[in-house]
Order: sequence, then structure tokens, then C-alpha cells
Amino acid sequence: MNRLRVLGYLFVVFLVAGWQTAAKAEEALHGEMDSVQISLLTCEPYENVYSLYGHTAIRYEDKTRGIDLAVNYGMFSFQKSFFVLRFVFGLTDYEMGIEPFDAFCAQYAQRGSGVWEQHLNLTSKEKQVIAQAIDENYRPEHRVYRYNYFYDNCTTRARDMITRHLTRRVDYGKKSDERVSYRDLVHRCCSRSPWIRFGNDMLLGLKADWPIDDEQQQFLPENLKQDFERALLHHGKGSTERLVSRSGWVVLPGVQTLPSEFPLSPRVCMLMVAMLILVLTAIEGKRKTRFRWLDATILLVCGLVGMVLLAMIFSQHPTVSLNLQILFFCPFTLLYIYSSCRESGKKRFLKWLKVWCALMILFFIGGLFQDYAEGIRFLALSLLFRYTYILYRNRKE
Repeated sequence: MNRLRVLGYLFVVFLVAGWQTAAKAEEALHGEMDSVQISLLTCEPYENVYSLYGHTAIRYEDKTRGIDLAVNYGMFSFQKSFFVLRFVFGLTDYEMGIEPFDAFCAQYAQRGSGVWEQHLNLTSKEKQVIAQAIDENYRPEHRVYRYNYFYDNCTTRARDMITRHLTRRVDYGKKSDERVSYRDLVHRCCSRSPWIRFGNDMLLGLKADWPIDDEQQQFLPENLKQDFERALLHHGKGSTERLVSRSGWVVLPGVQTLPSEFPLSPRVCMLMVAMLILVLTAIEGKRKTRFRWLDATILLVCGLVGMVLLAMIFSQHPTVSLNLQILFFCPFTLLYIYSSCRESGKKRFLKWLKVWCALMILFFIGGLFQDYAEGIRFLALSLLFRYTYILYRNRKE
């Protein structure tokens, strides 16, 4: 009986000692992380192609230890071989980088881009877990990742580093009932760069016009910033508090020097080319001839563009794999350049024109489901008129 009492007494002693140790460890952790502040940084866009959409980073500040760092998931190098080609095909590797916060801000101050900081309302445990996750992610074998503009970029990486290590549920609320697609958001970012928007629209396919939800829209830094601003953290007992405790500029927006762009918009250029084709077609009709050099040029340009669109089928970007513009920019036109220039190949060339005109009609029908690049419809309409007229004149002759 006495042995049982002694064992029970020892059990209670060890249990109390364990509680005291855990409490002291928790108190030490709270004191250690009390001086740590983790923030979301949203950088304004500037006029380089890769920076038109802004940037996102994480700030880790430990005032007691004098540590102030920017965690950046957008490190890359143009010096790597075939960078543009790899980017188009979704084969670009980006890298996580950590640099002094002052140096990070100095880069954007020099460009005239503001940096907005949102202090996050985190517990000591959440700060510790995020700090450990950043350390683990910065290991050489983990810091490099396969970049994808819409699905896995510097903004989504920063968001996931924060939200996936919280002990509380994040509720962003509901923005609106507006149906938005990836293409709509890209258009908003490129509103002052029509030729960049034109290039994007040439490559983006049908899937870029599908509606996306609020979380998918967070690939853009500005959208994530706004969502964080109104987000609530839900506790287990039903109580809530704001995710962002306070926010403000750490780098004030400056003056940006806009690069000079081509004075004519894509729409005007396409309209001018379309009018030129129609005028030359009218001259041909009057002279009862056909400018073979014109057809060879048209087939060459459309075929080369079509080869690019065909190659996009093999890209790792899901939004470029199904592009209905390939019905007009058909790569098979390259096979008929020689026939268009030779009288002996006239019959073969005319057969292809019938097929191509049918594809152009399907192209216009596809425009009900996909938003085409600006002005391309003018060009397609002029060619449809030209080759319908050539087929009609040939049949009449």
C-alpha cells in the first residue's frame, strides 16, 4: 500500500514538473517571438515586361536580434540559356532568395515603385512555425521551383508560406459576383501596354477565358493584398480577428519613366494591313490577274505564326494549350507556298483555299468562346473576302 502511495506521489511530482517545464518553454517562446514581426510586402508594377503585374514578398523582422529580411520568391536570371523560350513553354525555374530589407526596398525606390506593408496578426506559435518553414524552404535543395505565372508564382508562394502555417482558418469573405477570367486580369495590368497585351492574347488560349474563383485571382499581388486587408482569422470558439493588424507604405510611390512605344495600336495596324489586302485584291480584279508574291507572303506569315501556336500545345502552361486562333493562323499554309507561286500548282492551291476559308469561318465562330488578339478579326475578314473572291473568279472563268 505504501509503495502505491509513493508511486502515485512520484507520478504527480513528475506530472507537475512536466507542466511547469512546458509552461516555461511556452513562456520563453512567447518572449522570444514577441519581438518578431512578419509582414506581407506588395510592390507596385513598373514598366518592364516581367514587372507589369507587380511583386510580392515577405518581411521577417526581429527587433531584439536586429534582423530585418525580405523573403523573395521571384529570383531569376536572364543570363540562363534560352530564357524566353523556356518561359513561353513553362520550363522556367525561379528561386527563393533572402536579402536585407533595406536593399530590397532600395531597388523599388530607384524604379519609382511603391512598397506596401501589411503587418500580420500572428501568434507566437504561428511566427515560429513560419520562421522554421522559411528556413527549411531556403535549403539549397528546396529553394528552386518550377515557375508558372498563373498557378505557382512569387505571390502564390508567399501566400502559401503564410496561410498554410496558421493554426486558425483564414476567411477572405466574398468579393463580388463579377465573373473574371485570367485574360481579364492580364488586360487590366497591360492597359497602358497594348502591344504586350496583344502578344499575351496571341499566346493565351480558350482556357484563359474561363471564369476563375477568388483564390485563383490571388496570383496577382494587388488582389492578394486586398484579400489580406479584409481577411478574418477564425478561432475554434467562433471568435474572429483581422489578419492584418496595420498597413502602410514603407516605400512611397515615385515617378516612373515610361518607355516610348510604337505609336500605332495593334488594332490600327491590323486594320491598315486588312485595307491594303482589300485594295490589292481590287486591283487584281480590275487587271484580271493574281499577285502571287502577295499570296506567298500571306501564307508564310500565317504559317509561321501557326507554328508558334502549334508549339504551345506542348507548353506546361495550361492556358495556352487550346488556342482557337490556330484555325486562322494555320501552320499547314506553309505547305502551299510553292503551289501559290507556280501555275502548275494552281489547282492544289485552290483546293487548299477552300479548306482554309472553311477554317476561317470556324475561327469566327470560335470567337464567341475565346477572346482573340486585338485586330486579328479584321485581318481574317480581309483574307476570307480575298480568297472567297479568288475562288469565285476562278470558278466563273
